[in-house]
Amino acid sequence: MSFGLTFDKLLIILVIALFLIGPDRLPGYAAQLARLVKTLRGFADGAKERMREEMGPEFDEVDWRKLDPRQYDPRRIIREALVDEVLPPTKPVSPNAPTATPKYRESAYEQRQRKLGKGRPAPFDAEST
Repeated sequence: MSFGLTFDKLLIILVIALFLIGPDRLPGYAAQLARLVKTLRGFADGAKERMREEMGPEFDEVDWRKLDPRQYDPRRIIREALVDEVLPPTKPVSPNAPTATPKYRESAYEQRQRKLGKGRPAPFDAEST
């Protein structure tokens, strides 16, 4: 993962760092950077080992390249979704077939209206507002 950094850009960053940090403090900052990189690498290796322990032998069987988010092209995914054929129903539905929906139930709004009564204002608590 280069994050779009080319050799030219890295060289420019290095020259700017030399001017900003100065030659007397540069070795200290280089050592700090080396420790940071070593620590991050240790974190990554530790996470990988922990994953290997928890998943067991299945860890080596997983195709990690398939799960890489960089391979997903949204245009290709949408194109494939639009091109997919819609399969016809396997069995025609008769007009007299029973529906799978439950019997009619009152909505919460209808229940409140029935309990409240027609033309009455909604309850109001002045202390709660």
